[in-house]
Amino acid sequence: MTLRSLVSLTVALTIVFILCLGGLGGFLLGGNAAARCVPVAASSAVSSPLTSPFVPPGGWPAIGDWDSDQVGNAAAIVTTGVRLAMPARGWVIAVATAMQESTLRNLSGGDRDSVGLFQQRPSQGWGTPAQLRDPVSATESFFGKLVTISGWQTMPLTDAAQAVQISAYPDAYATWETPATDLVTAITDTTGLPPASLAACDAAVGPWTQPVRAPVGSGFRTSGRPGHDGVDLSAPRGTLIRAASAGTVRTVRCNAVHANTGAEWGCDRDGDPILTAGCGWYVDIDHTAGLLTRYCHMDQPPMVTVGQQVAVGQPIGVVGSTGHSSGPHLHYEVHHHGDPGPQGAVDPVLFMAARNAPLPPAR
Repeated sequence: MTLRSLVSLTVALTIVFILCLGGLGGFLLGGNAAARCVPVAASSAVSSPLTSPFVPPGGWPAIGDWDSDQVGNAAAIVTTGVRLAMPARGWVIAVATAMQESTLRNLSGGDRDSVGLFQQRPSQGWGTPAQLRDPVSATESFFGKLVTISGWQTMPLTDAAQAVQISAYPDAYATWETPATDLVTAITDTTGLPPASLAACDAAVGPWTQPVRAPVGSGFRTSGRPGHDGVDLSAPRGTLIRAASAGTVRTVRCNAVHANTGAEWGCDRDGDPILTAGCGWYVDIDHTAGLLTRYCHMDQPPMVTVGQQVAVGQPIGVVGSTGHSSGPHLHYEVHHHGDPGPQGAVDPVLFMAARNAPLPPAR
């Protein structure tokens, strides 16, 4: 039996799956991921979160210079990153860090009281020795600190790793970027681990990324809809919506009223293109240089709160049809000068294209 068939079992996820065609290798190395990805509704995801490292029957094989034990530890890092909806860049940073700190060995002891894959120290508040020797728990701690580092997704790997680890050898992590990328690619592509490959399509690698992987439906201020201050992205209900860039959440609100009376319609049900006015469940995010993005018609209360700092590509909600809507889609707006009104709105298609994160064209 091949490893591909062994690893084809379902690894549990609570995030939306993104169907990725053509493999993760090109994506991790800067390929055109958008051209290979199409959205899949959240209902297709398997329930029950991963709580322990996955080990296929017979154990992990050696991959390249890494033996089965080391590959298994790297796989635990990757699958934990998938479960936590971490962008693929985070998996590579974590694996490279573990390569430097422990050579991907789950060490029982190291310098002073450091233990585990990342040589985290209980005396510095990382957790108990038992927690830090559990690859999943140790990885959760690593990612929990990584996401607090402003700009971590776009900074050099060695800087991001050092910001988490505070190592005496801060430049050493850079040595492992290529080996970590190769091993993560091998685990996800060569072995066919479904969640990692799928989730990778929607991870962000630059300062701006598409909020969903979906074609433009209704455009910006067309002749038929001159008051349409954004674009509609035709994604299925339940598709994960991600922050288009790093920033601070300004607004989290349900805005759905009866069009004729102004009475509350509510966001606990779908809206209507004639009977309902408003954005439904929506989020506004402030970005640098006075930019603001808006995400409308979410299916349920957003995943973020007012004042929260979000990273590029961070999940903020799921696609729905609340408010003034004729069916599930994401209404996406971009505004200049911090002005959330019509005068601040600009064409998202032109804006995103200029930032190397083009929205897929209408089919």
